[in-house]
Amino acid sequence: MLIFDAHLDLSLNALEYNRDLRRPIAEIRAREVGLTDKQGRANGTVCLPEMRRAGIGLCVATQIARHVRMSNPLPGWKSPEQAWAQTQGQLAWYRAMEEAGELHQITTVAGLDAHVELWSGQPPANAPVGYILSLEGADSIVTLKHLERAYAQGLRAVGPAHYGPGTYAQGTNATGGLGPRGRELLREMDRLGMILDATHLCDDSFWEALDHFDGPIWASHSNCRALVPHNRQFSDEQIRALIARDAVIGGVLDTWMMIPGWVLKQTTPESAGVRLDHLVNHIDHICQLAGNANHCGIGTDLDGEFGREQSPEDLDTIADIARYPELFRARGFSDADIAGIMHGNFLRFLRDAWA
Repeated sequence: MLIFDAHLDLSLNALEYNRDLRRPIAEIRAREVGLTDKQGRANGTVCLPEMRRAGIGLCVATQIARHVRMSNPLPGWKSPEQAWAQTQGQLAWYRAMEEAGELHQITTVAGLDAHVELWSGQPPANAPVGYILSLEGADSIVTLKHLERAYAQGLRAVGPAHYGPGTYAQGTNATGGLGPRGRELLREMDRLGMILDATHLCDDSFWEALDHFDGPIWASHSNCRALVPHNRQFSDEQIRALIARDAVIGGVLDTWMMIPGWVLKQTTPESAGVRLDHLVNHIDHICQLAGNANHCGIGTDLDGEFGREQSPEDLDTIADIARYPELFRARGFSDADIAGIMHGNFLRFLRDAWA
């Protein structure tokens, strides 16, 4: 079955982790044995061969570069211009992978439909993986002219915030609204026809963003606060608001977001017993709120600065998400609903957003 993964930090892994994602996962892990500079070393789960093995023919692939002011203790770039330059380097890697025939950028309905046709049935063994370019945290947008330039480069979705305080919105573990610059960003996104990614917005910024943005909204990688209480997750009220806007929410496989009580850098997947099936609980919860399965998808966030040490214990590589159809079927989901969750809902969303 074709799988649409709504959140993968491919360029971050290629450039900041120095991973050649064209190589087998065993080779990528072997080259990192003994490295301790970053979390997840020698534990990576994502590479292009494993994505193809799973049938992940489409994904949302990110650019990400945080700008941090003097008062912000989080890691990041000291100026928005540096952050912009970082995203341009990430774009250069995506272009290089396109030239190598590994990736194919999707920006239109016609391009989307042609790519889905390529991946229907039995795709060629070396078929390029289609990607929709998304910006996770908008700090690198120096001016609104930079946003227009990014759109011309193929950027189609923006999450205004990531972790902590941001230039245009406040993110996970922060508080506060958008402010004038955030509202200006949303107006320009609306004019350009871009998608607002509500993931990572703190509660204050979330509600203000929904009030000030009239365009299409999705949540690329988020789970449910009712099951795992934390501000990174969506409350039932927020989920209902997203459903009312015809959003699709991608379930995420970062284990601390899948089960309650996870202690970062202490709990292990084995000690907590967290498995792929736990994500079905979150997706089913959204389905119960919606009364249907039309607003759920998969946004794994695998290797989003973590590896197997913070992934479900029964996941070795990203190829294991191909097991989800059988897991949903065991919970009573229909074949039509399973196809929707695995790819159809996000495809429908994009066709509507880009019509």
